[in-house]
Amino acid sequence: MATIRSGSQAVLLVVDVQVGVVAGAWEANQIVMSVVRAVAGARAAGMPVVWVQHSDEELPHGTPEWQLVPELTPTADEAIVHKNFNSSFEETTLEAELEALDASHIVLAGTATNWCVRATAYAALDRGYDLTLLADAHTTEDLVFPDGRVIKAADVVDELNAVMHWISFPGRTSTTATSRDFDFSST
Repeated sequence: MATIRSGSQAVLLVVDVQVGVVAGAWEANQIVMSVVRAVAGARAAGMPVVWVQHSDEELPHGTPEWQLVPELTPTADEAIVHKNFNSSFEETTLEAELEALDASHIVLAGTATNWCVRATAYAALDRGYDLTLLADAHTTEDLVFPDGRVIKAADVVDELNAVMHWISFPGRTSTTATSRDFDFSST
């Protein structure tokens, strides 16, 4: 039986747009500006914004690299969720935050595409949320294999955009839109 959220609210979920995560990312400045645009659009439309910050051995909590990029500042009434795993749902307060907001639709932006954004997108769909991935508001670094093969970051971004547009789950929607084209007031 499919899990489908009964809420009525869309929420912008901004995942790991942190100094140390964005530092080597593809098109970082452009992607950060798309996230800034999405946050401004959500706030103007009254859509809640929920922030996620990752920490681990490579990104220790409280360090300068762990901080959100300077262009993005949560307001006092916006939830901040701290995580230690790729999925923003695993062992965090995210589900409780989303439930308190009556969320049924997640609009997703962030870094890194092939790790935390992908894991969070699948986890959201698995948990019954509708999902819109902001196609121009997520990024990652090139993926370099030990044998020297490289998957370019742009290809990783394009692949996840295609997957999120075409993947299907019963009773849920999954799609993509750009931060310019998404109508934050319509959800």
